[in-house]
Amino acid sequence: MSQAVLESDEATARPMDLLRFATAGSVDDGKSTLIGRLLYDTKSLFSDQLEAVEAVSAARGDEYTNLALLTDGLRAEREQGITIDVAYRYFATPRRKFIIADTPGHIQYTRNMVTGASTADLALILVDARKGLVEQSRRHAFLTSLLRVPHLVLCVNKMDLVGWDRGVYEKIADEFTSFAAKLDAPDLTVIPISALEGDNIASRSERSPWYEGPSLLHHLEHVHIASDRNLVDVRFPVQYVIRPQSKDVTDYRGYAGQVASGVLKPGDDVMVLPSGMTSKISAIDTADGPVDEAFPPMSVTVRLTDEIDISRGDMICRPHNAPAVAQDVEAMICWMDETAPLRVGAKYTIKHTTRTARTVVRGLQYRLDVNTLHRDEDAPQLGLNEIGRVKLRTTVPLLADEYRRNRTTGGFILIDEATNRTVGAGMIIEAQ
Repeated sequence: MSQAVLESDEATARPMDLLRFATAGSVDDGKSTLIGRLLYDTKSLFSDQLEAVEAVSAARGDEYTNLALLTDGLRAEREQGITIDVAYRYFATPRRKFIIADTPGHIQYTRNMVTGASTADLALILVDARKGLVEQSRRHAFLTSLLRVPHLVLCVNKMDLVGWDRGVYEKIADEFTSFAAKLDAPDLTVIPISALEGDNIASRSERSPWYEGPSLLHHLEHVHIASDRNLVDVRFPVQYVIRPQSKDVTDYRGYAGQVASGVLKPGDDVMVLPSGMTSKISAIDTADGPVDEAFPPMSVTVRLTDEIDISRGDMICRPHNAPAVAQDVEAMICWMDETAPLRVGAKYTIKHTTRTARTVVRGLQYRLDVNTLHRDEDAPQLGLNEIGRVKLRTTVPLLADEYRRNRTTGGFILIDEATNRTVGAGMIIEAQ
């Protein structure tokens, strides 16, 4: 049997995993065309969608089918007033499923970039080969580092417009690599592409014989993300307590939620916070029946051997590996409200995992310039799209980890109490 057949059988047998990635880049760097190209090359388009785009391109006299038109529906979706302005697209290959978070490139939409990248496994930054690195390229690289996105891909786009000049590619790659060295970017890949003509997207292009790396789609299919999840620190925020009201079931008490990190198994010793009560896991249930273990991002119902007072917002963890139980928090905040800035003394609702509390801003330590990484320690406030380090005090303790250790239990949002709008996104640096 051939190796190709064996690999095909193996890919069919194993369950497909999911890769979330966010696209970023300056205006007109080709994000829309790249997304359209990925959808086209993976045959993720309906025939009428493609026919409509081909008809418009022909009417305009375009040399190539304008695949950027495929995202026009996304722009219309934004114009309907979506609260957090990120559009998502889905596609799949035989090896993996994908969710694309399409974020705008304008500087005034920095908050959208933060939203799209907050759950991403990989960030894809586009650079126009003719322009090289611009301010927005560095801004997006910094934001992906701040949000702890584990994998970063720099696509040097429009290489066809510079004659596939290897020198142009290497200059941009070297400049970006040296900038990324100042950040916390553990995995960086640089790929020369032409989104318009499809070079190095689904397969390697003959126009770049000097490039020895993978095509973009091959990299997206094979980048290793399983080890990015925290499987050491057990964190299970309780979302709902299940007590069936049935004559046939009288003694069922389960705690439903999504596993944030770690691995849960029946028989494990666990502790419930903030009470500190301990017990053992008796069973783990899912919609498809009991399972022998649960790991992120599974949604499960955990049953314990002891009847403990547990409610929404509590957390199940290990007795000797617990998050901080803290009311004083230091965090990096990306401010998203265009009507009012963040000021010291302001009060908000804080949403952290499944726990909700009220919080007050006790201090603004500095405002960060994401272009120069300069810290302005005299800044009086944070305006729209600005990022800074703040001190918060909450009315009830948060069960939190550092964001760099756990993106789920280390992240939160701030909500305006009067309007119920999300006004800020935060990443915990220290909780005490």
